[in-house]
Amino acid sequence: MPKSGAGNSNSSRVSREDWIRTALDTLVSDGIENVKVLPLSHKLDVSRSSFYWFFKSREDILDQLLKHWKDTNTRVIVERAALKSATISQGILNLFACWIDESIFDPRLDFAVREWARRSGHVRRAVDLADDIRVEAIKNMFLRHGYKEQDAFIRARVVYFLQIGYYSLDLEEPLDTRLAYVTGYLRVFTGQEAEAREVSWLVKEVKKR
Repeated sequence: MPKSGAGNSNSSRVSREDWIRTALDTLVSDGIENVKVLPLSHKLDVSRSSFYWFFKSREDILDQLLKHWKDTNTRVIVERAALKSATISQGILNLFACWIDESIFDPRLDFAVREWARRSGHVRRAVDLADDIRVEAIKNMFLRHGYKEQDAFIRARVVYFLQIGYYSLDLEEPLDTRLAYVTGYLRVFTGQEAEAREVSWLVKEVKKR
């Protein structure tokens, strides 16, 4: 932690997490090229030198941003795909529930990291690996419900990359419209008809938030 009285008088009130959160907000709103020590210190109203009590360099905090993205957006997809489900439709709906709730899966952060990957080979590799991990998790969900290996893989790709496409295109659809499509999406994704009670579960989950 910063020593008492070090730098700006506000420095002792700013934590490592404050720096990371401000950097994440800047990444999402302004892009990776604006995640720099001096602008971040201005936003936090602390001296630039206080940054170095928490991080070795700008690259250090950038690594923490990438780690945060992996530990949140990728982790939640893997965990949701691994949830027990009586039917494959229920399994897909578990994924839908996290994609609809931005407090669980942050689409703006996902898009910002993908934009960052256009400028960094290191980040590009991290994104490619995350995509592989996410698709693999969804594929395993299909396998648990009796789909053959290749069919499970292709269906997983369709489910996942359609959702990523939504974010990339920045489609603006009312939530009611998206929910109206759920039954059709489930039919295409699974090749089966979902039960009305399964779709009703998702609607109730959404309305809770």
